[in-house]
Amino acid sequence: MNPDKALVVFQGKRIRRTWHDGEWYFSVVDVMEVLTDSPTPRQYWGKVKDREFKKLELSPIWVQLKLAAADGKKYKTDCTNTENTFRIIQSIPSKKAEPFKRWLARVGYERIREIENPELAQERAKKYYELKGYPKDWIEKRLRGIAIRQELTDEWSRRGIEEQKDYAILTNEISKATFDISIKEHKK
Repeated sequence: MNPDKALVVFQGKRIRRTWHDGEWYFSVVDVMEVLTDSPTPRQYWGKVKDREFKKLELSPIWVQLKLAAADGKKYKTDCTNTENTFRIIQSIPSKKAEPFKRWLARVGYERIREIENPELAQERAKKYYELKGYPKDWIEKRLRGIAIRQELTDEWSRRGIEEQKDYAILTNEISKATFDISIKEHKK
């Protein structure tokens, strides 16, 4: 992997990350450094870890992965996936973390509203596609395709399909029958 793609820059500071188990994992110490005014983010994380997780006897939500340090060597570092990074951010008592916490609360509230009213989710998707510069006709086709796919998977579910791999098999069969190409070949 390109090392430049393994970094995220937030407020001018670099957050190391690595691809692990099919998703990005972020350095917790780097997140602490960005969202606190602590001169010792490693110690700050140790205190948060003890207070928020160990004393409450919660299962660890971090894993140790090797990340490159300033000296160029790789060392085991506490890392979390996106969801658990958000959980840790919620436990940071810092003014710098407050805007991020408010954003998380707003996004959570919006998703709950979308559960109550699914049209809101469709409008959000449409707005994001527009912001990305997609043409209106492409957006309409994409949203229609999503709705049709949802109807199809709902029907498969009613007929007893439960395993994710079974959905993948059926999707692949449709692709081969329709386009004479498998999903794997299409991705290439």
